[in-house]
Amino acid sequence: MKQKIRVWDLPIRLFHWALALCVILGIIFVKIGGNAMQWHAYCGYIALALVLFRIIWGFLGSWHSRFANFIPTPKRLIAYLRGGMGDSLGHNPLGALSVIAILLAVLIQASTGLFADDDIFFQGPFAKYVSNATVAFLTSMHRFNQYIIMALVALHIGAILFYQFYKKESLVAPMITGDKNGEEAFGGTAPPEPIDTGKQRLVALTIFIAVGLGLYYLIN
Repeated sequence: MKQKIRVWDLPIRLFHWALALCVILGIIFVKIGGNAMQWHAYCGYIALALVLFRIIWGFLGSWHSRFANFIPTPKRLIAYLRGGMGDSLGHNPLGALSVIAILLAVLIQASTGLFADDDIFFQGPFAKYVSNATVAFLTSMHRFNQYIIMALVALHIGAILFYQFYKKESLVAPMITGDKNGEEAFGGTAPPEPIDTGKQRLVALTIFIAVGLGLYYLIN
């Protein structure tokens, strides 16, 4: 009988799907333009809150969510690329770098959006506090960075399809249920501490509410 191993806690799973939704809707709203730009901004605010939460959770969260437990050292990354080590129960080295890249790209996108001004439909809430040159620079960065995000999302989807059809390993199901089959989870073993406890969920909720209220205060 295959053993179920909890890998992703509920906060990580909710973060993952909420961020994906924010990115998709943000792209749709900006393409629509007009009054939809305000909804594009709301998506950006929520995405920023989510990324800030994820950064904090990367230090205080459960085992596989902590940066210290999945960001690879150069030696480990090289060994993985050379085929000297298999995938891990959580993020493999390339997956870890992908996570960091997406977090950084969305953080840049949401932060620059606070200062962006398209001169037609939308002005970021912080644009009035900086010079016109700074607004122009951050607006250009905001526009260019969207293509980086799209490229990273495409790579992410490509990796999911590769694992699904070539390695016969679903990366989507564990991000829904939180569990992997012990015999199929790349030979991984259960982490040395509980994952997804009620206490962890409460701490995560408290952190997200605090981050959200802090951003709401700053933006308004």
